[in-house]
Amino acid sequence: MLPDDKELIEKYLDGDDSAFSELLDLYLKPTYNFLYRFTGNAAATDDLTQETFIKVWKNLKRFDRGKKFKTWLFTIAKNTAFDYLKKKKTIPFSSFTGEEDNNYLENISEDSALPDELLEKKDLAEELDGKLKQLPKQYELILVMRYKDDFSLAEIAEILELPYNTVKSQHARALAGLKKILEDGKP
Repeated sequence: MLPDDKELIEKYLDGDDSAFSELLDLYLKPTYNFLYRFTGNAAATDDLTQETFIKVWKNLKRFDRGKKFKTWLFTIAKNTAFDYLKKKKTIPFSSFTGEEDNNYLENISEDSALPDELLEKKDLAEELDGKLKQLPKQYELILVMRYKDDFSLAEIAEILELPYNTVKSQHARALAGLKKILEDGKP
């Protein structure tokens, strides 16, 4: 049985450096994918991922162990991406925010075992991605974080620094909007 995040953090804080490596192995790819949605640039994402994990490493002693590590990590990643986008002059930061200053993501990726299944799933993922892009950006973000990144609504609210009820209502509107798009083809 694999140790959970809290056990790994405790082991690391007790001097077991390999425990941090295990945390890194668990969260490197999801963090990279999360950050890539902000930048769309592999080189920038490499740097932001490294910067995120350096921040995690430096601040792990201050982590509130009563909270979920994944939520804390993704909040650091989001803030690191925002800092990068604010500094980057070629992409206006405002293009990454919605009506209530929500950030948003794109792209849904997936894996499959067989080539024909992979092609079929890729086509469905591209179709769904196109449908998601018809939604307001804050709705797209919430659906991707909820169903792709597997965050709870409470975690999404914490990461986006929004009230829980705002995220809950936007989630419901996003699902209704996606259903309408899938049925009619229009938002």
